[in-house]
Amino acid sequence: MISKSWIIGGGIVGGLGAAIFFGWSGGQVRLPKGEAKLETIVVEDGQVVDSGGSEIIRPDKLTPANKLIGSRVTKEIMVTDGVRHSVPLDDIVGGGPPKDGIPSIDKPKFLAVNQVDFLDDREPGIAVSWQGIDRFYPFQILVWHEIVNDVFGEQRVLITYCPLCLAGIVFDPTVKGEAVEFGTSGKLWNSNLVMYDRKTDSMWSQILGEAIVGEMTGTELEVLPSDQMRYGEWKKLNPAGQVLSKDTGATRFYGRDPYGDYYTDNSALLFSKGSGDDRLENKDFVLGVVWPDPDNPNQELTKAYWPPAIKAKGEIVDKFAGRTVVARYEADIDAVRLFERLTDGTLKRVNPVPNFWFSWVGAYPDTEVYK
Repeated sequence: MISKSWIIGGGIVGGLGAAIFFGWSGGQVRLPKGEAKLETIVVEDGQVVDSGGSEIIRPDKLTPANKLIGSRVTKEIMVTDGVRHSVPLDDIVGGGPPKDGIPSIDKPKFLAVNQVDFLDDREPGIAVSWQGIDRFYPFQILVWHEIVNDVFGEQRVLITYCPLCLAGIVFDPTVKGEAVEFGTSGKLWNSNLVMYDRKTDSMWSQILGEAIVGEMTGTELEVLPSDQMRYGEWKKLNPAGQVLSKDTGATRFYGRDPYGDYYTDNSALLFSKGSGDDRLENKDFVLGVVWPDPDNPNQELTKAYWPPAIKAKGEIVDKFAGRTVVARYEADIDAVRLFERLTDGTLKRVNPVPNFWFSWVGAYPDTEVYK
């Protein structure tokens, strides 16, 4: 698993330097003002199927990894000045850069392992194996871009990283049946990345994997399998793999981290007051799971698994939300993976939400925790 001491890049870019080199330009996203009215929506398999009495077209293939297929949940959302939203608009704040001020990588280039000369084995990143392709996305590049709009074979894949929450999550970016690009909105919710899709301009919370403002409010993205791990372990397993290149079309201080010692300082929180929940330290890294309550399908149950506790035991078997969860430390990747044990005894991989504890418990204050 990733030690937080390895997250710190060589050298630090100060606040003004970060502003300059993130490329802050353009306009801020403006949210509607006024009194919020309530509206009820029905979400089935991650898609809004009824909202205000109108049917919304559902993609055929979306099955969010952390939800039960066939689930049907009724949710209450808000409408302000004709704009739907699922969280209070005052809780969505500007992080400094404007919309697309932190530029997504829309035409990523990749290097073979033997061509990479800018990473040492301790460097962390996101590892993705999909459609027979193995790729590694170093944090030292992602910290300056946060989003990579990539393609595996013929399938578009959305790579996202929120450095404030140490959250690397990979999605199927299907919106209204079409795989589309996403960008950075310049906004944060609970210190977490808020994205927007370039089809409907709706705003999406990374940690929720869900649209929180706009036409698509309440719709969820499918989470794809990935691991946050170090480059050394990844390249041993994937000698023919591909590594995201620093040739991004932007000029940035790759290899330096503008957030300095933020990752290890539990008192340093940006755009968040913290959770006040001391079951874990603010910057403890957890794997979060969201599943429907088997006794009340309109409610969700959440649980965070703390990797050091699982590594210490090697493997644990847990009962949660009516399911059997197997959490296993995988030595070859030095990371923890989660599985659901099905009734026939086979294991199905669970794609959790990796992030800091303060971020997870801020989004899900009633969460359970395994530590």
